Amino acid sequence: MTEPDKLQRLTALVSGEVQGVGYRFYVQRRATDLDLQGYAENLTDGRVEVVAEGYAEDLERLVHWLKQGPPHARVDGVDTQLSDATGLRGFHTY
Repeated sequence: MTEPDKLQRLTALVSGEVQGVGYRFYVQRRATDLDLQGYAENLTDGRVEVVAEGYAEDLERLVHWLKQGPPHARVDGVDTQLSDATGLRGFHTY
């Protein structure tokens, strides 16, 4: 991740046992602690999509936490993509 002073948008698709184990709320807490904006949403294929906007250093920390997950989760993979921030507000779960 580059340009530490520019707001960026992270889109992450998290696979494994990540639904029904408190994963989205874990992400929301971590993102809020980092002052990130965005959301975490269950997908119909069993993955969780995380979209977060903030500074590169904070997004890197979030990715580290995404790979760990809460105690009852099993994370098999985290696919990430960066783009320009769009101005999301708050951090929500769906």
